[in-house]
Amino acid sequence: MVPTDTRPQASQLAEHLATGIIQLDGHYRVLYLNPAAEQLLGISRHKLVDQVVSEALPGLATMRPFLERAMNTGEAFSRREMTVEIAVPSIETSILDCTVTQYGDQGDGGLILELTDASRRLRISRENALMSQLDVSRSMVRQLAHEIRNPLGGIRGAAQLLGRKLSDESLDEYTTLIIREADRLAALATNMLGPASPPDLVRANVHELVEHVHRLTVAEGPGGVTISRDYDPSLPALLLDREQVIQAMLNLSRNALQAVGDSGRIVFRTRALTHHTIGARQHRLVACVEIEDNGPGVEETLQDTLFYPLITSRAGGTGLGLALAQDLVTRQGGLIEFTSIPGQTVFQMLFPIEGGE
Repeated sequence: MVPTDTRPQASQLAEHLATGIIQLDGHYRVLYLNPAAEQLLGISRHKLVDQVVSEALPGLATMRPFLERAMNTGEAFSRREMTVEIAVPSIETSILDCTVTQYGDQGDGGLILELTDASRRLRISRENALMSQLDVSRSMVRQLAHEIRNPLGGIRGAAQLLGRKLSDESLDEYTTLIIREADRLAALATNMLGPASPPDLVRANVHELVEHVHRLTVAEGPGGVTISRDYDPSLPALLLDREQVIQAMLNLSRNALQAVGDSGRIVFRTRALTHHTIGARQHRLVACVEIEDNGPGVEETLQDTLFYPLITSRAGGTGLGLALAQDLVTRQGGLIEFTSIPGQTVFQMLFPIEGGE
């Protein structure tokens, strides 16, 4: 009896791969794509099969010269971090790595495209860069704060002594001004140093904290600013330091108010993210609190250094709000990320959900 070959066919194996697979014929028409490719490209199999890939997927049009080279020379090649526009669930872009390999004989073969999602790798690199920024900014801020605070006590004391000895009362306003400004700088230095004690973690409903900040933002904001909410009620309670998280949210919401000016839109949003990384660590569940505004966006020249202290584009700004907010959130095991284009800036506060690691 001849044994039956029970080995699965290549197409059956491809159905279960996490890597997107697209098979093209010699004329660059799609013969097959697996479910992972459908998900990455946001298009169903029946819409793409028999179509020329570069015409059916405009986002891959720039790949045509590389496909032709692979077909003509038989050489495999890879292209990393391609930006591809996808239409499902909405018009957005995806960052993909693509490897092209020829199969079969020339004239009777085709190409295999392997697609992998590069966004997670890029996000991990970005988050690691943010963590590195935080380490540097903490050191810079604390050193600067100590350098500021040390002479302030002497300045304030000297101004008080001078005020007592001056016989001309008209000069009192000057010593009062020195004392007031010394106190202001001392308060600024204290804020730069951040909390002196570790976070006081308690189980808290994150929506109560967001609602508190929302009410304060509405009270502070001008009448022309629309401030709305979009909450995910499924979020469980989190272990947080309430005061520190509220302070971080306030820093972000006030930045949003300053960005929109006298008229604009701000949205407070919560979501639960699954299998999300914070730094290099993946968590099964992560709570995401977003504050979005439709202001002009973060200047491109500032985006890589935005969480460093004293970095600001606002006249009169200290550049400490974001650095302090990042510090406070990382104390809870979380991280602040952001995306910004003109008309849409979103700051995300990410907190791991207990038991979701």
